[in-house]
Amino acid sequence: MSTTTTPILTSSPSRRRFLLQAAGVAAVPLLAGHLSGSANSQLSSSVPDTFSLRARRKLGSLEVSAIGLGVQNMSRTYQTTIPTRSEMLRIIRNAYDHGLTFYDAAEAYGPFEVERILGEGVESFRDQVVIATKFGWNIDLETGQRQPGLNSRPEHIKRVVDAMLKRLRTDYIDLLYQHRVDPQVPIEDVAEAVQDLMRQGKVLHWGLSEMGQNTLRRAHAALPVSAVQNEYSLLWRGPEQWVIPSCEELGIGFVTWSPLGVGFLTGAIDSFTRFADGDFRKMTSRFAAEHLPGNLKLVSLVQQWAERKGVTPAQIALAWILSQRPWIVPIPGTTQMAHMLENIGAVDVSLNRVELLELTDAANSISIRGARLPEFVQAFSEVEATLRS
Repeated sequence: MSTTTTPILTSSPSRRRFLLQAAGVAAVPLLAGHLSGSANSQLSSSVPDTFSLRARRKLGSLEVSAIGLGVQNMSRTYQTTIPTRSEMLRIIRNAYDHGLTFYDAAEAYGPFEVERILGEGVESFRDQVVIATKFGWNIDLETGQRQPGLNSRPEHIKRVVDAMLKRLRTDYIDLLYQHRVDPQVPIEDVAEAVQDLMRQGKVLHWGLSEMGQNTLRRAHAALPVSAVQNEYSLLWRGPEQWVIPSCEELGIGFVTWSPLGVGFLTGAIDSFTRFADGDFRKMTSRFAAEHLPGNLKLVSLVQQWAERKGVTPAQIALAWILSQRPWIVPIPGTTQMAHMLENIGAVDVSLNRVELLELTDAANSISIRGARLPEFVQAFSEVEATLRS
């Protein structure tokens, strides 16, 4: 990719239109209700004729809004800018006012700072929302310095959770994920540590992120898993191979991070885009100059559907995920109020079964080239190789 490093600081045309309209748009609340669709249908090829995208969803026994809010970038954006803290707090609180009850953080985001922002943001209505956060990286608890490798030693997990509770201004965590699988610690030992925290009332539910299939089954056998979190979107369909079928079999909810492909599916990235130094997308081969033109065919497809339905590309991308299963919950992140409202509005986008199949078939015909996020691919590959050995 070119060495030019112009940060992406502007929205796509459709998002700019939304920004101009946002002040007068009332986002629709995510209403509580029961899901009428079958959770045993096949992905896209045999989805239920209808189920409510607005209805609250179950991650195991944990009830959440149909769309969550990823707060990862609220201390530092992809473009390396530092958002205004007061505006991040306003976004968090407005999301709740518009029916969103599911917030996703991690100790690694910041590190630590995002949990502090979230804790302050939801403090006045903490018991009305679900807080998810994650442990697993080897981070010094005093300095926040990232050390090499992973750390899921039981005694470390317990110290991490105590520190999380202080930052989040709460005495319990609704959903605690292992952020990455530590190959040095049996998953059964991790489950036992989390179960101890549950007995103390510090953790209510647990989950895993980007784990292997064998690890998920062992973890669930040791302590029932409420949710798994993986990247999933029209841009990255890998979880369809085994993650979603396994969740369906085991009764585990699925939380999708990067449901908008780190902005790609919104149209914010085009063939002329160059990324700032420090923006991980600059090192992601999906967005390399040799792959970007071909991959943009997917963006064009999403834009065509957005025009067809009279909505934005982001809303089409989220509605496609929501329509796959009634226990799948996307957690798009943003640092802009209008984008948060736009994302919540995806629950009102109607894709009937015929439309969903048509969109999916069209997406299947587009070959996406390039690897996933670089740090993540390396860490995941190393863990999986260890677990298979």
